Amino acid sequence: MSDSEEHHFESKADAGASKTYPMQAGAIRKGGYIVIKNRPCKVVEVSTSKTGKHGHAKCHFVAIDIFNGKKLEDIVPSSHNCDVPHVDRTEYQLIDISEDGFVSLLTDSGDTKDDLKLPTDENILNQLKTGFAEGKDLALTVMSSMGEEQINAIKDVGPR
Repeated sequence: MSDSEEHHFESKADAGASKTYPMQAGAIRKGGYIVIKNRPCKVVEVSTSKTGKHGHAKCHFVAIDIFNGKKLEDIVPSSHNCDVPHVDRTEYQLIDISEDGFVSLLTDSGDTKDDLKLPTDENILNQLKTGFAEGKDLALTVMSSMGEEQINAIKDVGPR
């Protein structure tokens, strides 16, 4: 091959890290995370069956979707790999709540983040709105995984 030849690669891949990583099903424990039906879930129950006539011990996972709270179940041979989502928790300071249902947040670097919707959880939503109306300084914990983000906790830092 000569140096004058150019290679063009057409790729739809992003430059970032993968949204999940593999882990052996037998190593996933209660309280850990797992991907079931393409949704990031927190494992609430794991039971392992004995090896049967055809060899594989099976793990039965009961998990709850971390974004919508739905209960999902999956049965996987314990020697097989399962996808485990990368789950990040980040804390931001609340700046403003817009009329169109989005929040304006302050990042640690001093930038603003305006692409996050108000939480669907009624309890968190009421806490957020009353705290903001009272002029409290609120820190919001945002959970992100597999390209989704959601506010999942609120902390009162003190008066503004």
